[in-house]
Amino acid sequence: MSEARAVRAHEIPERAPLRLSVGQQVTVGRRDARWPVLVFVTAGNGDGWMPSRYLDAESGQATVIEPSDTTELPAALGEVLTVMTRDDESGWIWVRAASGREGWIPADTVQALP
Repeated sequence: MSEARAVRAHEIPERAPLRLSVGQQVTVGRRDARWPVLVFVTAGNGDGWMPSRYLDAESGQATVIEPSDTTELPAALGEVLTVMTRDDESGWIWVRAASGREGWIPADTVQALP
């Protein structure tokens, strides 16, 4: 684990986080223009963005083949965060705030600390 400082604030979307389990069925929608490995999915328990590689199909109906949690973490400019997991392919990292809350933020919103 490493630490990083937020060089830009990150605000979270108003929709609730989506937690998907292996075997769950989703409908795959559009790709994200900024992060093209992410697709918008709709499931019985909500909707959100996830890596397409976690699904068995690129469009239409798909089955989740890798668990996914779309929880995002708000970050304030200058906030120090602990990097828990990096998903370099998607451009997002899973971080923990000093408060103990965890979630995804775009990797380009932080700078690694020595």
